[in-house]
Amino acid sequence: MTINILLVLLVGFAGGLAVGAGFVAFLVVLGIIPRLTQLSKTMHLIQWYEWSVVLGAVAGTFGSLQDPVLYLPGAAAIPIGLASGVFVGMLAAALTEVLNVFPILAKRVRIEDRIVILIMAFVLGKVAGSLFQWMYFVG
Repeated sequence: MTINILLVLLVGFAGGLAVGAGFVAFLVVLGIIPRLTQLSKTMHLIQWYEWSVVLGAVAGTFGSLQDPVLYLPGAAAIPIGLASGVFVGMLAAALTEVLNVFPILAKRVRIEDRIVILIMAFVLGKVAGSLFQWMYFVG
């Protein structure tokens, strides 16, 4: 092997370790998974959550490196997309609750008495952005 290939392998491996360590630190320090299980009242399934994150990260890494093609019918995208959306939405909800994002933002923009409107603005913005992405880039 040449020096260039070894250098590329070393940099790629180091980058992967750095990103992986940052991801794990993000989840552990902020307590995302335990808080997610508290919100969903599924504390007894915490190991399933942890393994789903680990296997999802491994599958995502493999998918980004291999560019796999899944020969599934179009209707299979519905439950896969729904499960992905629920997981990402609950993870985002747990993260915002852990960080107290909404109360801090409401206080900064001086709308403490209208926090429900603020949350609905975020929800509707997320829905509109998702629909735009799916209709413009996917559809």
